[in-house]
Amino acid sequence: MAASEKEEEEIEELRELLVTLPKEKGWRTRFIYKFQGFWSQPKEIQSILSFQKHFKTSESDVVLATIPKSGTTWLKALAFAIINRKRYSNTQNHPLLTSNPHDLVPFIEYEIYANNQVPDLSDFAQPRIFATHIPYHALEESMKKSDTTKIVYLCRNPFDTFISSWLFLKKLRPESLPQFSFEEAFKMFCDGFIGCGPFWEHMLGYYNESLKRPQHVLFLKYEDMKEDIVSNLRVLGGFLGFPFSLEEEREGVIEEIANLCSFDKLKELEVNKSGKAAMAFLNNNFENNYLFRKGQVGDWVNHFNPSMVNKLSQLMEDKFQGSGLSFKLH
Repeated sequence: MAASEKEEEEIEELRELLVTLPKEKGWRTRFIYKFQGFWSQPKEIQSILSFQKHFKTSESDVVLATIPKSGTTWLKALAFAIINRKRYSNTQNHPLLTSNPHDLVPFIEYEIYANNQVPDLSDFAQPRIFATHIPYHALEESMKKSDTTKIVYLCRNPFDTFISSWLFLKKLRPESLPQFSFEEAFKMFCDGFIGCGPFWEHMLGYYNESLKRPQHVLFLKYEDMKEDIVSNLRVLGGFLGFPFSLEEEREGVIEEIANLCSFDKLKELEVNKSGKAAMAFLNNNFENNYLFRKGQVGDWVNHFNPSMVNKLSQLMEDKFQGSGLSFKLH
């Protein structure tokens, strides 16, 4: 079958699938669909199906997982810098100074398997580092079953996650779609209608797996990393199989990586002020600077009214009850 014919067949199969799925109003597309138990846009559904069908894990794979707007860009930068610190020991010539983290650590669903691609990943440098927003249960089977694949999940307080998502997706929403209000977006978030959501199921999927298989999944919190980046990078390096030696710690290597990957440092780089990352296919107007707003903990207090605080607080209490997962409201 010719490539164009195969592509047309896959597009038709996707259309037939979408007709069978529950749908709701989307944030940056007209609709999002409930697919394999979570909400997703049509393009992502197609690439996730391809990923699930074609991907085969390698024993040294590293997967960086987040729900959108939970510190993904930061985690990519940190993991890349830790794993490649011997190769790029001179931080003055580091790839992060001239490349956006999304170009150095590709997304499974937004780049590798996007647009009907089925790439040959055998020539990727080892360890291969990938990123995803896909919920744990929907990852490709060999990735989940592997005893050596390392999955790092970065979680953020849902209050700040919502604000960051709202302000980010407003920039990506096409002008052809009707605008929707802050209050409407908040209701959609609380109802679970957001990419890869509901947020609580996404978080609990990785959290529960980290409890069952801590050698397989490392669960980190954005707020904890902001509070004590050095200790968390020490843990991250050890988990990834690239522990910091005592000599490196004495020489301040952990602090160097923390500074190189800091929000303020990345935000001021020319590539992040004016460039476009590989994810630009999401929207023709996508700019790297969209990825860098404040990077603060607790900015939600400037946006929420008391009834919203009560509603989301109660929702989190209900959904996380008995799990051991909780968040401090700063």
